[in-house]
Amino acid sequence: MNWSLIFKLSLFGLAMALGTVYFIPSNVEPFCWVVIFIICAYFIAKYCTARFFQHGFMVSIFNCVWITAIHILLFKTYLSWHPKEAEMMTHMPLPDSPRLMMLLTGPVIGVITGLVQGLFAYVASKSIER
Repeated sequence: MNWSLIFKLSLFGLAMALGTVYFIPSNVEPFCWVVIFIICAYFIAKYCTARFFQHGFMVSIFNCVWITAIHILLFKTYLSWHPKEAEMMTHMPLPDSPRLMMLLTGPVIGVITGLVQGLFAYVASKSIER
């Protein structure tokens, strides 16, 4: 595994974590992630020689650590920019502990996006020359 590449690509997750706290609205975020998935898939396909899916998966796991940590640390600011998410949290399990809810759901979302990123990386490995 190319841990250096995985860490470097995960910095997109750090950027998105900060961006979603301060200025990226929820309706734009999915489009940003698609672009990030494509960029990461390209670099994984270009600079890795094997385990493309696993590299993509691990990038998303690292991303989920960045995002979950930043959203928990900057919780009040995040909710002030995302009133829809704040309202949604009141109807989820643990409505009195929204930070704990973020801590529990972050890894689940990380695994799901990891499957997507891994698939992107695998497909890119079939079409990009190293």
